[in-house]
Amino acid sequence: MSSHRLSRVSLDPGSVGVASPEIEHERQVAIFDLIEKNSFHPEGAEAGPYELVLGCEENRLVLEVTGASYGKRHMLSLTPFRTILKDYQIVCESYYEAVRGASSQQIEAIDMGRRGLHNDGAVLLQQRLEGKVAMDHETARRLFTLVNALQRRG
Repeated sequence: MSSHRLSRVSLDPGSVGVASPEIEHERQVAIFDLIEKNSFHPEGAEAGPYELVLGCEENRLVLEVTGASYGKRHMLSLTPFRTILKDYQIVCESYYEAVRGASSQQIEAIDMGRRGLHNDGAVLLQQRLEGKVAMDHETARRLFTLVNALQRRG
């Protein structure tokens, strides 16, 4: 296993509001999944593992990354993510509603759209972090899930 990985992920307490039990569960699952399997290599870092604190500040996504010989704060504008996050949340709500009573073909069609938006969000995250943090596609997908969970309130 590479040392260039995340060993701990948390959300900045000042960035998260009160959430419903469902949203809090979604956040915890996203963190667990991200830690379970990832490839995360900050530019210029010699070795990991790393800790990540994810938050929001003035319409920016904040990634506070620390490791044994590394410490850096990366800030990304959330503006390029707004449309994907909004569309992803709408499709997720449609998916959860469909699971309660739609046909398997309808559920599959909605799920394909959901996965497509999830992939788009992951690619955008990789592009925005280019030159700052390298990660594989699956790590970017898991991190996008967490960005989405961070943005949800309820």
